Amino acid sequence: TVKQPLDNLYGMHLYSRLPLQDTRIAYLVEEGVPSIHGDVVLRSGTKVRLHCLHPAPPSPTENATSAERDGELLLVARQVDPCAGPVVVMGDLNDVAWSASTRLFQKVSGLLDLRIGRGLFSTFHADYRFMRWPLDHIFCSGDFTLARIRRLGHIGSDHFPIQAVLQHTPRARDLHPEPTATPSEAERAEEKIAQVDADQTALL
Repeated sequence: TVKQPLDNLYGMHLYSRLPLQDTRIAYLVEEGVPSIHGDVVLRSGTKVRLHCLHPAPPSPTENATSAERDGELLLVARQVDPCAGPVVVMGDLNDVAWSASTRLFQKVSGLLDLRIGRGLFSTFHADYRFMRWPLDHIFCSGDFTLARIRRLGHIGSDHFPIQAVLQHTPRARDLHPEPTATPSEAERAEEKIAQVDADQTALL
């Protein structure tokens, strides 16, 4: 387990049935908004790089703009390297799957969106049937195949849980193209990172 309880709604807890290694809690952009990073060791011995995020959204009570959220997402996107080994990024990203920010994150990171071709899996708000958005995400490198993804039932949170079962399948990398950023998109990502006081070394 990795636990970072906070009283500001941004505390995080990571539980794993598989061994965790080299885990650390980082405050990439904002004090009081943690993220968890480390390796999870599969039964095969393969290490999967794991990034668990929950950036603060733009709102009257949080941040005036999306700069902090976008900066955190893109800082992680820039650091991950799917070619160096399996990677999973997951969490409440406080952004919908079709937004420009999420699409830019995917292109810069080179990770795959499990939802594509399978549905929206709207997770928020759990209490309002006609006002729900897909804010909770799981992205993975191309050396995974998806066995199952589903939204689980109400657990008393304003978010529904989302469950994904991934199979590490290295040859799957040849089955689907991984997204890539154009030079202009990479430049735009750097500009967004530069807008926030990001801890550039936290993920190294």
